[in-house]
Amino acid sequence: MIKRIFAIPLVAVLAATGIVAGMGSLQSYAEPSDGGALKSVSDFEAIADTSARSKAIFEEASRVMTHPRCINCHPATRSPTQGEDMHPHVPLMNASESSLGPAGLVCSTCHGAENRPVVGSRMKSIPGNAHWSLAPASMAWQGLTLGEICRQVKDTSRNGNRSLADLIRHMGEDHLVGWAWHPGEGRSAPPGSQETFAALIDAWVSTGAECPD
Repeated sequence: MIKRIFAIPLVAVLAATGIVAGMGSLQSYAEPSDGGALKSVSDFEAIADTSARSKAIFEEASRVMTHPRCINCHPATRSPTQGEDMHPHVPLMNASESSLGPAGLVCSTCHGAENRPVVGSRMKSIPGNAHWSLAPASMAWQGLTLGEICRQVKDTSRNGNRSLADLIRHMGEDHLVGWAWHPGEGRSAPPGSQETFAALIDAWVSTGAECPD
């Protein structure tokens, strides 16, 4: 009797079993509808007090920052979460200090330069971006209040030494930030657009970059 041995690519095996980085198991997770619209800067003009207006603008912008597409990569630990319910990443990953994953199983093992469709599976696509990585440990957002996230974002000792002007450019031009609005089939996007989000960050900075209590 002749035994036939078939070589099956790793990603194909993982896709068939529902264990592809960034996608989770084949268990179906409830997905909310997309986040809808973001308020524009002009919607806050009626708030006469500049400090109160600044805080209100940040709270609106935070609807993006606390959306699963963003917060999954800003986890409380060095292990990312995934999905709309932000469940633990499958397979378990620990990005360590590199933000790119452990040796032998770096993020790019499964996450390519762009989203990739998955045919014949409830996993509709594998997310990807040329800059795919976990946020640094100093930018962990999960479990924090809006005020804590706000103070963290503008703290140059934690935000990569970015000035407030740098933050506006980062939020408005960074490719990985922009990926959130183009996350691939099977995932919801945060509200608004990168352009609207950046305009809110700009207005927040212009009004003093005040943080919610």
